[in-house]
Amino acid sequence: MSADSPPSSTQWHTAAVMIVRDAAQGVVRALDSIRPWVDELVVLDTGSRDDTVARARAAGARVAQMDWPDDFSQARNTALELAGADWHVVLDADEWLQDGGPALAGLRQQDPGFVGTVEVDSQQGPGEAHASSWLSRVLPGTVRYTGRIHEQPVHAWPVRRLPVRFGHDGYRPEALRAKAGRNAALLQAMLQAQPADAYLWYQYGKDHDVYERWSDAVAAFDRAEALLGTARPAWLHDLVVRRLHALKRCARHAQALDLAQAELADWGHSPDFFFALGDLLLDWAAEEPRLAPELIPMMEQAWQQCLALGEHPELEGTVHGRGSHLAASNLALLYDTLGRADDAAQARRLAVPA
Repeated sequence: MSADSPPSSTQWHTAAVMIVRDAAQGVVRALDSIRPWVDELVVLDTGSRDDTVARARAAGARVAQMDWPDDFSQARNTALELAGADWHVVLDADEWLQDGGPALAGLRQQDPGFVGTVEVDSQQGPGEAHASSWLSRVLPGTVRYTGRIHEQPVHAWPVRRLPVRFGHDGYRPEALRAKAGRNAALLQAMLQAQPADAYLWYQYGKDHDVYERWSDAVAAFDRAEALLGTARPAWLHDLVVRRLHALKRCARHAQALDLAQAELADWGHSPDFFFALGDLLLDWAAEEPRLAPELIPMMEQAWQQCLALGEHPELEGTVHGRGSHLAASNLALLYDTLGRADDAAQARRLAVPA
């Protein structure tokens, strides 16, 4: 047995659990990636018209089928009931296990008394940056979900961050086109019933942001932050950075700068915050060149601060590279424009992905 092989003794039964629909292109990749590290693969198909079911069975999964209930938590809970394991590892067909198999295999020797979060590394598009989210995907067998969309596990267990990373390519343009409108409709229905839910407003703003409905995104993000009050969930970081970006895309530069100044005390440790600030200032200077002499030193300082902070993958929604090569690349371009050849060369040496 190799050093990376899962242990042979088993005390607790583990299952990878998926809900799928028309996922023939990704389901085998997902199942193959996690098969060595769990005891069982369980797939619930919700109405595929392609050969998802056949491919999942060929990959070794136990497959059941149901009609799509227009409710993600209902589908997930049905899949969890079918699995009936001590530990459930939840993943989607547009995800795959990148790292951390031994940690999942180790669940066989761990009492299911906590919820595990894993890093989901989302590819934003071909050749583009990747963003990290920390999601509760390792669940004791009794935990179930609530929420028709952006469903959340309901529990009172302690939460542990596990050394596990899933890849995710569901934000690629073709994937977004395939599901355009679906999430927004479910979110609108939930918000009608729960209009004071800050998390739903954040997700609604995020959906607008992803589909480039910038003004609607700003309105939803504003509502989410107002409803939060003094609460500080992990996703607040992503909300603030996306809000700055959406304001920039609406050409509301002055308002965005006021927001950045108000948020600085809370996000001075975030390279994403300073990266978005530099991007905002660059856009403003391009829009109003008369302000460039005042804005250029500020944007330079913002991107330099990104490099000083380095990467912070623990922050929700952080984009890999904003604390390193992406900020350095922006600085190199800025210095080229300013005729500062030596500074540009130095920045360009840092603008290489690790």
